[in-house]
Amino acid sequence: MKKATIWILIISMALTFVGLILLQARYLRINAEMIENQFNENVQRSLFQTVSLVEENEALEYLEQTLEGDNYSVAQNKLLNMDAQNIKLKSNIDSMAGNLKLTSEQLNRPSIRLKTRHGKSTIEETSRYLQDKFKQNFSRSKTILDQAVFRWMKEIDEKEISERVNFEDLDGILDKVLVNNGVNLPFSYSIVDKQGKIIYNCHKDIKQSEVNIQNNIYTQKLFPFEESNKAAYLQVTFPTKQNYILSSMNLLLPSLALVTIILCIFIVAIIIIFKQKQLNNMKNDFVNNMTHELKTPISSISLASQMLQDPGVGKTPEILKHISKVIHDETKRLSLQVEKVLQMAIFEKDKSMLKLNELAINSLISDIVNNFSLKVTSKGGKITYKLNATNDLALVDEVHFTNVIFNLMDNALKYSDKPLLLTVETWNEKDNLLISIEDNGIGINKEDVKRIFEKFYRVSTGNLHNVKGFGLGLAYVKKIVTEHRGSIKVESELNIGTKFIITIPTLKNYEL
Repeated sequence: MKKATIWILIISMALTFVGLILLQARYLRINAEMIENQFNENVQRSLFQTVSLVEENEALEYLEQTLEGDNYSVAQNKLLNMDAQNIKLKSNIDSMAGNLKLTSEQLNRPSIRLKTRHGKSTIEETSRYLQDKFKQNFSRSKTILDQAVFRWMKEIDEKEISERVNFEDLDGILDKVLVNNGVNLPFSYSIVDKQGKIIYNCHKDIKQSEVNIQNNIYTQKLFPFEESNKAAYLQVTFPTKQNYILSSMNLLLPSLALVTIILCIFIVAIIIIFKQKQLNNMKNDFVNNMTHELKTPISSISLASQMLQDPGVGKTPEILKHISKVIHDETKRLSLQVEKVLQMAIFEKDKSMLKLNELAINSLISDIVNNFSLKVTSKGGKITYKLNATNDLALVDEVHFTNVIFNLMDNALKYSDKPLLLTVETWNEKDNLLISIEDNGIGINKEDVKRIFEKFYRVSTGNLHNVKGFGLGLAYVKKIVTEHRGSIKVESELNIGTKFIITIPTLKNYEL
């Protein structure tokens, strides 16, 4: 995949995801506003109903006290006179009914006859008379109520709010009205005057720290239809309102979870795309490098075979010996290159293929150093070893572990721009065996140190153009050390040198 195509894909995915996030954010905001508006409407309706009930209770209580008091004995006397008149009226109606006598024969007939001794339309006149009496009684009662209300209106401005409102009743009314309107949150309320001075406070079961929150305060005037100099206001606070709004949006949590999962998948996809792109580039470099490395010995072998077949070339013993040596060396070189390529198969196997045996690591390293010292001394270098490990027995695969030590020493030789000083040491720490290989080569950048164990990765060699390889050596070393239940770390500084430290369990600490 081309780099431009990858970037177009990434930008398209990013824009799509940003749009999705914006839509989700807008949807959440709209839902939160709808829930909050509905809550506010319920609270305002509850407060208005509360103050209306308080006002009605005050009126009923005043009228009850007024009608039962001594100040209205005159009104009571009038009511008594009205009762006497009603009794007299009732007796008149009874006497009128007594005059309407029916004979036994008339009782058996389905018809009714009215005597007109008292005049015509006696029933209509009686009904009209009763209606007039009722109107008179109603008018007198209305007069009494009007007088009571008038006196109540005059006394209102002289009373304090604490005299007009029973705060205990207010608490119960407010609680019930809120519940009836679907508001079940804990609340606190207070009564304040025009200047905001608190007349009465009720915190209920709410902590003082929560009551001090100034947000989400709902206000309703007590006795809203009165114009009074002593106006008071009911203020209610819901400290857990925001939690209520958030809890009401629980159904939206799955969508948020899906958006988060999509974001994670998007990030992982981007990382994988770049890693695959990088791996593809490294593989291309590997193929090009491998082609060059294999092509050189093949060309040399091919040229030597052509010389043997050319009749113009003399077949003296010296020439034949030279040609056979070239073929042998190049064949050996080709075999080593093929061996390195075949090492790639190790990285694809999850199951360990090592053949572990009990070996003395000091003895193994001593043999490797003796065999490698010739290559070091031939280039003016020097190799020393300090085998201080007292417990050097370990379970290792002799072939692969030998390759690990050899690869690290060979890298030290290849990446050296001056006579090599190579030091190999062993020692014990907590039933573990440690092996260090230190050189005075060109060193490694800090950026490259983090990646030197990656497959196909090769460190830039600067002016050392003669260093060849496939980028598999250190990856192979890491793989083998890990298969031995060990670890490897590197310490390096540019132009000073590099030190590799291998840690493997001893035989005593190795658990099969």
